[in-house]
Amino acid sequence: MFEKGEFIVYGSTGVCEVKDITTLDMKGASKNRLYYILSPRHRKDSKIFTPVDGNKTVMRAVLTKEEADILIDNIQDIEELWVSNDKLREEKYKETMKSCECKDWIKIIKTLYVRKKERIAQGKKTTAMDEKYLRMAEDNLYSELSLALGVPKEKMEEHIASRMIQMDAKKV
Repeated sequence: MFEKGEFIVYGSTGVCEVKDITTLDMKGASKNRLYYILSPRHRKDSKIFTPVDGNKTVMRAVLTKEEADILIDNIQDIEELWVSNDKLREEKYKETMKSCECKDWIKIIKTLYVRKKERIAQGKKTTAMDEKYLRMAEDNLYSELSLALGVPKEKMEEHIASRMIQMDAKKV
């Protein structure tokens, strides 16, 4: 069970703060069931009510600083997601996003960076679907890493690139 004031990852919503843990006085809500009241980190004006014992949506603790550092240090070892069939690609992206795992978001980001380069080299534009999933994966990943590392979300891509350059320099 998460604690009041703790930050968690809640499904596709991303990073949320646990504002309260309480029963709900609402029609249709069990009086004996505990609910988390969550506040999405980047949408402070909205609230999410979800059962503490619910299992429909992935809920997990945000990475620690150490876990975030290790994840970034290992980005180069994370495989891309290759799906050659265009029709199955979006299904794979959706399924991967639903896992709510940082490594899976990195797989999508790496895959879509490579696809974007290839399409541009062929004189083609990036597809709207690729842009959509790239934005979603980056938003979720950078939000969580930002919180774990204390780096502003808008500086996260730059921070990751800089760390990867440092890792490359150590290997030489």
